[in-house]
Amino acid sequence: MNHFEMRSSERSLLWRITRVGFMSLMCCGIFPHNSQQESSQQCQIIPGSMSLPLLEKKGDITLGGLFSLHDMVEEHSVSYTSAPPPTQCTRFNFRTFRWMQTMIFAIEEINRDGRLLPNITLGYKIYDSCSTPHQALRAAMELMGTEKSSVVEGKMQSKETCHGNIAAVIGDGGSTQSLVVARFLGVFHMPQVSYFSSCACLSDKKEFPAFLRTMPSDFFQVDALVQLVKHFGWSWVGVIAGDDDYGRGGANIFADKVRKLGACVALHEIIPKNRAQAAVSSIVSKIRSSGARVILVFAVEQDAAALFDEALREDLTGIQWLASEAWSTAAVLSSPEKYHQILQGSMGFAIRQTHIPGLQDFLLGLNPAGADDPENPFLKPFWEEVFQCSLGLTTNGQEHTDERKPPCSGTEELGNVTNIYSDVSQLRISYNVYKAVYAIAHALQAIRSCVKGDPHCPDTDNIQPWQLLHHIKQVTFVNSFGDEIKFDENGDPAAVYDLVNWQLTANAEMEITTIGTFDEMSGKQELQIQEQNIIWNGNQTKVPLSVCSSICPPGTRKAIRPNFPICCHDCVVCTAGEISNQTDAIECVRCLPEFWSDSRRMACIPKEVEFLSFSDTMGVVLMAISLIGFFCTCTVVVIFIHHRTTPIVRANNSELSFLLLFSLTLCFLCSLTFIGRPSQWSCMLRHTAFGITFVLCVSCILGKTIVVLMAFKATLPGTKVMKWFGPVQQKAIIIFSTLIQVIICIVWLFVAPPTPRKLMPRESPIVILLCDEGSPVAFALVLGYIGLLACLCLVLAFLARKLPDNFNEAKLITFSMLIFCAVWVAFVPAYITSPGKYSTVTEVFAILASSYGLLGCIFAPKCYIIILRPEKNSRKHLLSRVATDKF
Repeated sequence: MNHFEMRSSERSLLWRITRVGFMSLMCCGIFPHNSQQESSQQCQIIPGSMSLPLLEKKGDITLGGLFSLHDMVEEHSVSYTSAPPPTQCTRFNFRTFRWMQTMIFAIEEINRDGRLLPNITLGYKIYDSCSTPHQALRAAMELMGTEKSSVVEGKMQSKETCHGNIAAVIGDGGSTQSLVVARFLGVFHMPQVSYFSSCACLSDKKEFPAFLRTMPSDFFQVDALVQLVKHFGWSWVGVIAGDDDYGRGGANIFADKVRKLGACVALHEIIPKNRAQAAVSSIVSKIRSSGARVILVFAVEQDAAALFDEALREDLTGIQWLASEAWSTAAVLSSPEKYHQILQGSMGFAIRQTHIPGLQDFLLGLNPAGADDPENPFLKPFWEEVFQCSLGLTTNGQEHTDERKPPCSGTEELGNVTNIYSDVSQLRISYNVYKAVYAIAHALQAIRSCVKGDPHCPDTDNIQPWQLLHHIKQVTFVNSFGDEIKFDENGDPAAVYDLVNWQLTANAEMEITTIGTFDEMSGKQELQIQEQNIIWNGNQTKVPLSVCSSICPPGTRKAIRPNFPICCHDCVVCTAGEISNQTDAIECVRCLPEFWSDSRRMACIPKEVEFLSFSDTMGVVLMAISLIGFFCTCTVVVIFIHHRTTPIVRANNSELSFLLLFSLTLCFLCSLTFIGRPSQWSCMLRHTAFGITFVLCVSCILGKTIVVLMAFKATLPGTKVMKWFGPVQQKAIIIFSTLIQVIICIVWLFVAPPTPRKLMPRESPIVILLCDEGSPVAFALVLGYIGLLACLCLVLAFLARKLPDNFNEAKLITFSMLIFCAVWVAFVPAYITSPGKYSTVTEVFAILASSYGLLGCIFAPKCYIIILRPEKNSRKHLLSRVATDKF
């Protein structure tokens, strides 16, 4: 519901009340009847009705006053067989009585001073609105009426006025009462200055053209409350409102603004006007189950008292209560000790206080002598309520007393009683009343200061309400307390609030301490808080936490719960590679590619660098295997050198054998270049050295295979093949085959050389250092050329497999080439699919496996014969074996 709008039922009720009021005024002759009506018709009181109690003092200019001196109206059952009894107001309010006395004090102060309105005295007519819209409207109607109004020939008498000589009305206090009264008075453009009505809806000048106030609008109070919620980081706040325009309007604005702030409203409940215990108990139960630890009560003090009574009954503790200004300084709540348990530490905004000199003496100057004076109908109930005694009331010569109370002795003195009436330490609303009286007085002064003859100046002897309304809107002055009094275009004053905190003193008394301010006068709406002076609920000094979900620590993020308010969330740990370094992070931040999140997910740290290192277990193993292969090859070389003259060494082409052993030595050593941190030089060396040494190795095997095959063919008659495969030709084959690989590697290094590269996968905490091939085509050519030579060796060895065993090593070459080819065929897919450093491990393993295959298959049998079977290492044995094989 829009806060500027009333509910349809309230509008309907207001229309009926206003209509009855107009009809009553017409019946009383305030509005002229049709000219055809009888001229003798006079204003008559409707049978059974009675005028409201009135406190009046004559003056040249009279101000009306509406004060809720009682908190409620006693309801009577209607029998429809007799006139209903007179309205009876109950529960006298000392605080409101002080406000009324402040109005009288201000008027008498102006009259005594004489400088503001010289030669003019102000009077007053004050009614009790009893905290109900109906009673407030009746009082406003009587202010607008006149006791001697009459109609002659359908016309009003010249001396009678429709507004009963009232210049302006001060009041009412409650927003709901002011709504009704403002609609009524607005019809006559009668100025109305409220001292306690804060509903934002009253700022609408289209609906309430004659309404002004010295009380700031709830717009500003709600802004202050929202800033308070934001300042302390409360994101889960409950709102309890009174069932009136003040409570509903203010609570709705607060809830809307809190949601825009990003916080959530845990519950939004209404305290019914009948304050039924079952309904209030339900509210307390909802507060308990909501989990909210900060609750705003936007209600008048009577509604708030009903809520706190039930909270006490159900032992609801641990709640930090936020107070709207309607009860933030209410003594009816701060004085009774029963509320100290739950309200200690409460916080709220209150109108700025001041000290009015002379007011306390004026308040204490009342005496019981005038208590039975019919011209002061409010003093008797006040006196009896203060001293709990009964004053005699004389009616037609008879004295009546309240038998339930002892008679008053006449010696009672207000100075001996301490209550909210005489307590002037928190003059806030009283100061608003004081400012309202002076605002009207300055407007009257402005009217009387007009230069006569000016067409814009009104007749000072016959000031009309609309003329005074115009000057009140324009009034601007600085009062004796240094405060600037003025109204904006909506009739609202500048908002200046004190932030108050309810603190228990050492004497177990509640003290309302000012701990901050909210000043809207500068337009900045700044909230200033002295946090070191705050005492929270439960006598705590630490700010209470009120959240739907716990605060997400650094390293986590908020995850909204489905079907829950936005403030309700789960804390989810950031995924690997992401961090959050603040509380309640909405999302985690991904680290840069070369960084990874730490174990707490709070900071990005450099990723661990991974490569095949000499300190790595895998690197150590491969290095050991490589060195073992190197030493084994060297051992074979030593054996062959030592037995170089033996038939088995000489029969196997010793020059090629030594060249093959040399190339195998290089093959074992080149595997070491793949271990260690990749660098520009190591990357170029490892691939080119591998390619060239292996081609040299395979070329030697190719040469051996051709020599063996051709040597056997050369034994046939007429064969001259061997002259084409002599030592020179063998060396040429090896050099030519190796030169091709050298050329490929040189072109590779010049065009797109292998370079170090960092692999930084997003999902891995490791930076992988490896050598990029540079040109995949060149790398494929190097491997392909080695494979081509190996396949050629395999084919030739296969063709020579049936030669005599003791004379050739074709079978051994065949086995070695099968192993070689099998290793490198398996290497290609393994290399492609191996992650990170394991691709390098795969390549080193292939180099070592193929090298060991060649060394083992070709040289191990020869070393076995040379060392363990020397008897077979003879020319006779070899020739005999050949002869056997031939036959």
